[in-house]
Amino acid sequence: MTVTLPDQPAKTPAGQLDDAGKPPWRDRINWARLTPYLLIVPAVLMELLVHVIPMVVGIFISFIKLTQVYITNWSSAPWAGLDNYGVALRFGNSQGKALLQSFGLSLAFAVLCVGISFLFGMATSLVLQRKFRGRGLLRTLFLIPYALPAYAGIITWKFMFQRDNGLINELLTNDLHLTGDRPFWLIGGNAFVAVLVVSIWQQWPFAFLMTMAGMQSIPDDLYEAAAIDGASVWQQIRYITLGIMTPINSVLLLLLFLWTFREFNTPFVLFGAVPPKSADLLTVHIYNSSFITWNFGFGSAMSVLLMLFLIVVSALWALWNRRVNRRYA
Repeated sequence: MTVTLPDQPAKTPAGQLDDAGKPPWRDRINWARLTPYLLIVPAVLMELLVHVIPMVVGIFISFIKLTQVYITNWSSAPWAGLDNYGVALRFGNSQGKALLQSFGLSLAFAVLCVGISFLFGMATSLVLQRKFRGRGLLRTLFLIPYALPAYAGIITWKFMFQRDNGLINELLTNDLHLTGDRPFWLIGGNAFVAVLVVSIWQQWPFAFLMTMAGMQSIPDDLYEAAAIDGASVWQQIRYITLGIMTPINSVLLLLLFLWTFREFNTPFVLFGAVPPKSADLLTVHIYNSSFITWNFGFGSAMSVLLMLFLIVVSALWALWNRRVNRRYA
């Protein structure tokens, strides 16, 4: 006679199993609460590898005299303390004066680029807000500079800015007859205009995309009610469109300023490692100090100062944005 015993869960070295055949510790873990943190672990690791660790290393390099003499053995580089920062902020010497000029040039470049890009994007969004034939095609065409790979667009502009056979000089000199001689765009004083034009061409489609998306959320009833009350088109734009889009526009301006102030690809591809003096933006200036003169300690110190400046700008924006939110709350 065979006696069949009920199945018993097997024992493990860690202890007995419960009635369901699972280790007891699995019931004590709140997987619903733990899952979101597990999902962001890959992103946190990539952020550490790509941004945090290089930033910490760069800050450390700014406190040592790392030059080409010690580049093969960082540990033997002498400690500099705040000497690199002192050289950068001592505006009486040649290095500090060059840094100050590059900072002022970058600030003017960022303000002009952000302001013009925002005006272009806002104006285009206002024009394309109303429905008409071909509006979808225009929206697609205006977004091409933003979708185009950055290097491909900059290289194309570099060919267009060539003095002898560039499209810009052909248009200005032969077609429109605005200039007698073909101007230089990639050297001399016109280099600032060239890098500004290319940057605006790259940035304004993003401003157009953001403002267009923001305007889609504004009900048409508001404009109709304002028109019935006698509000002009400019008053509707000022008090309805710009008023409702104030939070969106403030974030947009901050992003554009941060991206433009630390712009490196455009001047580097247009002019190479050593740009003209009129286009010596701060990021390229830091690159030259680090990789051309091989003074990595001084270049890292300038990079840290650039980071601190952008942090201050972001903090001031946060304070201003809090006051604006309280006003509209």
